[in-house]
Amino acid sequence: MNTISPLDGRYAQDVAGLRNYFSEMALMKYRVRIEVEYLIALSQEKQVTELPPFSAEDQEKLCSFYQDFSNQDFQAIKRIEEKTRHDVKAVEYFLRRKFTRIGLKSYGEWIHFALTSEDVNNLAHTLMWRDALKQVHLPLLTKVHNRLKGFAKRYRDLAMLSLTHGQPATPTSLGKEFAVFANRLNRQLEQLKQHELQGKLAGATGTWGAHTVAYPNVNWITFSKRFVTSLGLEPNLITTQVESNDSLAESYHILIRINIILLDLCRDIWLYISRGIFGLKTKTGEVGSSTMPHKVNPIYFENAEGNLGIANTLLSHLAQTLPVSRMQRDLSGSTVIRNQGVPLAHSLLACKNILKGLDRLTVNKIKLREELNDHWEVLAEAVQTVLRKSGDSKSYERLKELTRGQKISRENIHAFIEELALPKQDKQALLALTPETYIGLAGKIVEELN
Repeated sequence: MNTISPLDGRYAQDVAGLRNYFSEMALMKYRVRIEVEYLIALSQEKQVTELPPFSAEDQEKLCSFYQDFSNQDFQAIKRIEEKTRHDVKAVEYFLRRKFTRIGLKSYGEWIHFALTSEDVNNLAHTLMWRDALKQVHLPLLTKVHNRLKGFAKRYRDLAMLSLTHGQPATPTSLGKEFAVFANRLNRQLEQLKQHELQGKLAGATGTWGAHTVAYPNVNWITFSKRFVTSLGLEPNLITTQVESNDSLAESYHILIRINIILLDLCRDIWLYISRGIFGLKTKTGEVGSSTMPHKVNPIYFENAEGNLGIANTLLSHLAQTLPVSRMQRDLSGSTVIRNQGVPLAHSLLACKNILKGLDRLTVNKIKLREELNDHWEVLAEAVQTVLRKSGDSKSYERLKELTRGQKISRENIHAFIEELALPKQDKQALLALTPETYIGLAGKIVEELN
């Protein structure tokens, strides 16, 4: 009731799946994970003789710290943070207490050994983004993609009047136009799936300075490669204190392109609804307007359009801000990256609304046919092309004089064709052509969808 953001109020239920990845509690959980996994890896480094390897039983206990991370654990960290005024240090102190409780107090000094906060933070935030994409958003994007493909195949041969510059143009098929969006989306989805995110673990200024002083014989570069790779990330070995965030920015940009495609889709569908070639199913009890009872509005596509705009504005800011850090480190990106879940939530909302909107669509085949039959002038392109084939040097000009800026009836165009000096086969083909059959290879194009 008193939330500032609609993501936590009006739309809370729709974006609830992202709380496990972008809430403050989630951030603490991921930080605990990095600290625990780093300590286990450190204990297995043979040169670090003072830190004996954890037994399988103890490793299981340690991993349970993040696997079973609870609200009680989160509150404990926040209470510590009230004193430390440093959230990563609060996680360290929290883990020390946990170690004491399970009889591993002697290991306490090894928690966060030689690390800087950014070693933990960059890995935590990147894993949060990766996991949310993989577990929540990609499945929904795939559902949208599949729905568009299904729509394309269902209406692959259903002729539709094209509008270029808002004016009647060469007909297409309804399915082919949806195939365009499905194809565009497919390319970006493949890039998103294959994209590799980077992570860094190299100490205060990216030199492993403290690490090498303590253990000069350990190959810390190899250690870091192995550790970051074990998290499913690509090691970035040449950094300042902060990981450059270039790979995160790349990921944001892919999502921006996906959102632009979806935005384009929403606007086209909105216009198709406005033209009357799409209708919207009604539901008992729903209201379209507070004063006009007849209204059935394309609200889901409008909602999606608004959310996609917000998402891309924030994603652009993230992509422009996070890769920039003064000298070896500043904190300008710290508060920004905490918000990376916000644009993903708006993107998620958009996808859910697009799916709802697609479920409500009905195709008005009568309107489609009426539009086509009302614009026989669109056959002018076909007629002048066949004339060119036969060597008529004035073909374009003749059709321009007949059709430009005018509506032409079937009788008009047929009378013109009958007077043409064309081979019988070509003339018969043109006379048999209608706006409804003039869709080229539209049906076959749909077959090219992946």
